[in-house]
Amino acid sequence: MPAREFAFRVKLTEEQGRELAMYLNSLPADDVLFGLRFAYKRYMAASGGYLMPGRKSMVKRETHLLSADQAKWRLNNWKTMIRTYREKGYSYPTISRIKKQLQKIAAGKK
Repeated sequence: MPAREFAFRVKLTEEQGRELAMYLNSLPADDVLFGLRFAYKRYMAASGGYLMPGRKSMVKRETHLLSADQAKWRLNNWKTMIRTYREKGYSYPTISRIKKQLQKIAAGKK
């Protein structure tokens, strides 16, 4: 497929314009499009409210609204909780981080 030039207008600061020009001049078109696709999908996920990147978010999702009593119950029934977390697809390091946070909550620290 023959290459063609593409022109577009974007309102940028002087510094942003230099940075964008540097990226467009130094990266191949495939890499620029890959980055734009990634940024677009991430933006849509964030604006839709379903972006949960990284382990930290998983740990927070499991622990941020728990009371001390609920945390103690989960720790007392830890084998059941491990099974539940594995069914959700959490890795063992993530489960370990959740347990540490539960221990803090049960002890009265947050």
